[in-house]
Amino acid sequence: MKIILAGDSTVAACPSYEYPMSGWGPALPPFVYRWAAVHNLAKGGASTESFREEGLWDAALALAGAGDAVVLQFGHNDQKREHLAPRAGYAANLRRMVGEVRGRSAGPVLCTPVERRQFAGGRPEPTLGEYPAAVRELGAELGVGVIDLNAWTRSLYGELGEDGSVRLFTHLARGEHHHWADGLEDNTHFSVEGAERVARHVAERLAPLVREPEAARG
Repeated sequence: MKIILAGDSTVAACPSYEYPMSGWGPALPPFVYRWAAVHNLAKGGASTESFREEGLWDAALALAGAGDAVVLQFGHNDQKREHLAPRAGYAANLRRMVGEVRGRSAGPVLCTPVERRQFAGGRPEPTLGEYPAAVRELGAELGVGVIDLNAWTRSLYGELGEDGSVRLFTHLARGEHHHWADGLEDNTHFSVEGAERVARHVAERLAPLVREPEAARG
């Protein structure tokens, strides 16, 4: 089967010149290779609207067939556009996407957007407003499986603490890496380690939502 990923930079394969920054999508194949092939169409800066406008959604649907899974994770860039409010344009776009995936006899899976790393008083703070809640509500309304990455990532940051969670993100000292000669402190985009942690969780949650081949279960 195919797992087709549609999302933003937190899912996408980052350009080589941005390494070691990474979305979780490129880290997913090793966790699912026994039963699925991953096709990652996620793109940096994408919203539920621009993903369609740029033709990426048509490409995702063209790949999808019976028994495949189309995994949707948006929100970071929708949040920047007033008309893509959680229970307005954002939810409407996701609802339409779910219907079109089902029209291809494929299985839609919704992900709440991964949380940014932001602490206050030693605790991770929510930064994505009502977008995660809108995804959960839509999943319940449409009978679609939801992987709650927002709640899970925020819990993970809390477990690791303000200092320990740094390693999940692209934090580099000046001169540490030639791609980021001036250094970088990015609390939105994952490091390779962070991407792998999220990808492993996605694989674990995704398997029960799709028809994993019996042969792959060992």
